[in-house]
Amino acid sequence: MIQRIQSIYLALATIVSIGLPFAFSLYADAEGNAVWAKEDPIVLGLFGLSALLSFISIFLYKKRQNQFVLGRLAIILNFVLLGVLVYRSQILSGGTAVLEKGIGMIIPLISIVLLALANKAIKRDEDLVKSVDRLR
Repeated sequence: MIQRIQSIYLALATIVSIGLPFAFSLYADAEGNAVWAKEDPIVLGLFGLSALLSFISIFLYKKRQNQFVLGRLAIILNFVLLGVLVYRSQILSGGTAVLEKGIGMIIPLISIVLLALANKAIKRDEDLVKSVDRLR
């Protein structure tokens, strides 16, 4: 059952969370230097934890409720990560005066969208199983 659409969404969320922070800078500091995820252990840890939750959730296809809960936890974690990134970019770069926000700032948003699509597909599978159980 690993070939379901939610597994693809979860795999993409894992790849986005673990791969893209190393490809794109997050934001620029006051001097204009790019800040990468690997330079900040908290941000790197949050990206890694998000990827780990998504990866573990792929293999919980027999326990759809647990898969759904892990997906929601990953979404909440990505919102926390987005908040940390916005906070750090506002504090370090001098607020809204500097418009040098890197493309890495939207990585948690991409991951949130993929995780929401995966949770929607998991919910659809759960509803399908419940409807078949009613017929038996």
